[in-house]
Amino acid sequence: MSRQLAFHLPPQENLGREDYIVTPATALALCAIDRWRDWPGGKMLLIGPEGSGKSHLAAIWAGSTAAPRIAARDLAQLQSDQDLPELAASGVVAIEDADQIAGDRAAETALFHLHNLLLPQGRLLVTGKTPPRDWGLTLPDLLSRLQAAALTRIEAPDDALLNGVLVKLFADRQLQPPANLIPWAIARMPRSIRAARVLVSRMDELALERGCAPGLRLAAEILGETLPE
Repeated sequence: MSRQLAFHLPPQENLGREDYIVTPATALALCAIDRWRDWPGGKMLLIGPEGSGKSHLAAIWAGSTAAPRIAARDLAQLQSDQDLPELAASGVVAIEDADQIAGDRAAETALFHLHNLLLPQGRLLVTGKTPPRDWGLTLPDLLSRLQAAALTRIEAPDDALLNGVLVKLFADRQLQPPANLIPWAIARMPRSIRAARVLVSRMDELALERGCAPGLRLAAEILGETLPE
């Protein structure tokens, strides 16, 4: 049997405030972002597992403050005598996935200098999967400054959040699943946003490959695989 040639185009992911799904699991994190003027010491750590919505919240904050968003691993490319003061001059900066720079001395040093240039007058948002004590940072002064920051954790997803995320993920890929698929999947899938992303991505991939519509049979096949927690 011949298979349909599939062209996998990246989905159009919308990261506006109106696209953020507010449930009891996410409301406190959104509130903390909204109250950025009141962050103690001018800084906030946003913590949550991969795919939990940290980048979406960082995008919302950047949209409301005009803050540049920088991947932490790219900090090593900045020159402390020129680029960092220019970045700090914006007064607001979001550094994403800071847990990924552990052991990268140049990136750790750049974040340390940026912190000192920006604060306390400015505002610094830092995201990561876990609290800084678990990152394995090699620069003690950076670790102490990050540990002194207020911390907001994105809670484990409830049914309402998983439902909203799945609806959004299908819509981002212009897929129209049957009405009973999402509640059926929520009752059987791992309780994580990452698992929801993998489920919808795999359904899109297999539906394109086989020339079929996303349905319960396809979802059951994918859920029989090992999805991330």
